[in-house]
Amino acid sequence: MKKQVPLCQSCGMPMEEPKVFGTLEDGSLSEDYCIYCYKNGAFVNPSATMEEMIDLCTTIMTEHNIMPEEAARKHLETLLPTLRRWG
Repeated sequence: MKKQVPLCQSCGMPMEEPKVFGTLEDGSLSEDYCIYCYKNGAFVNPSATMEEMIDLCTTIMTEHNIMPEEAARKHLETLLPTLRRWG
């Protein structure tokens, strides 16, 4: 049985390795957020809206050939509202 990979509760990125986990104030790893969204116990961009996060992540996913733009946007529009930061 395949182990379920945790998703960043801000951007939805799979967090497969410790190096991509965000950090808490004490430097320990956050189990909820990735390094791109959360550092030293705070969001990297605390004023970001869900729509801005969808735009940013769509661009990243498209540039890294993870999925085509339309599919990425649809995926994120479905996923992000279910995540802790936006729910």
